[in-house]
Amino acid sequence: MKNGKRGAEAPIGIFDSGIGGLTVLKELRRELPSEDVVYFGDTAHLPYGTKSKETITRFSLDNVRFLRAQGAKMVVVACNTASSLCLDVLKERFDVPVIGVIEPGARQALSVTRNGRIGIIGTKATIGSGSYEACLKRLDPRVKVYSEACPLFVPLVEEGWLDGDITQRVARSYLEPLRSFKIDTLILGCTHYPLLARVIQKTMGSRVRLVNSAEETAKEARQLIVRLKLRREGRPAQADMRFYVSDEPEQFRVSGERFLGRPVQSVAKIGDHLAPARASSRRTTETASIAELLTGHVRDRS
Repeated sequence: MKNGKRGAEAPIGIFDSGIGGLTVLKELRRELPSEDVVYFGDTAHLPYGTKSKETITRFSLDNVRFLRAQGAKMVVVACNTASSLCLDVLKERFDVPVIGVIEPGARQALSVTRNGRIGIIGTKATIGSGSYEACLKRLDPRVKVYSEACPLFVPLVEEGWLDGDITQRVARSYLEPLRSFKIDTLILGCTHYPLLARVIQKTMGSRVRLVNSAEETAKEARQLIVRLKLRREGRPAQADMRFYVSDEPEQFRVSGERFLGRPVQSVAKIGDHLAPARASSRRTTETASIAELLTGHVRDRS
């Protein structure tokens, strides 16, 4: 391992496809302020939500191997798509605790709904997997579940388009069908989506409760760390955060500072531990999708 710390002194590892996992990191810092954290954003392969299960599993295995090489004593899969499709594989393959974001979010939604009608938004892969619905039904068979894939939300967040006319139009296009089902709770089933919470709340209305699975995931991480006697003792000011990405470190640094509200001293671009990136094709596809919106071709789904 590159990081020589062991046991309770070792860091917690977090990975996501981009900056979305910072929503989990932010909550984790509140729950466990003394813990060192290593964060990896697989920005070269963003977004995960449009890729196959086999591809997402391969990327996720590589991500955890990298975090283990940094000495991670626990890994938080801060990506709903990876949590949906390959969490069990990761748990079986590695000798450290691995937790995801699906069940914590489902439990929180069930605790706050008043009418038992819960909506879910996420990537195509997350919604297609049916993982949230299966988890909700397992915890409460009586619940009514309605879902909607929102594939353009991730590129909008990564590009920093958190508000404005285009983002609001995309949100209305995706979310208005859910309003017709009279849900009172909406699970933000992608760790990028809390960054769009203001627009989503405005579109859904004040009576709909938004559930951010990052909060419950951080609480679960704290409980597990304590139970396994791996909690690090020390002053929060001594805690270290290290950031790694597979592409575009400067863009990640700027976006990370804006979201975290604190300086991000450095973001390192890692070597070739992952398969060769096809970031250019990713950008082309997403730019084309957003370009359609700019020319007024927003599909009316209401």
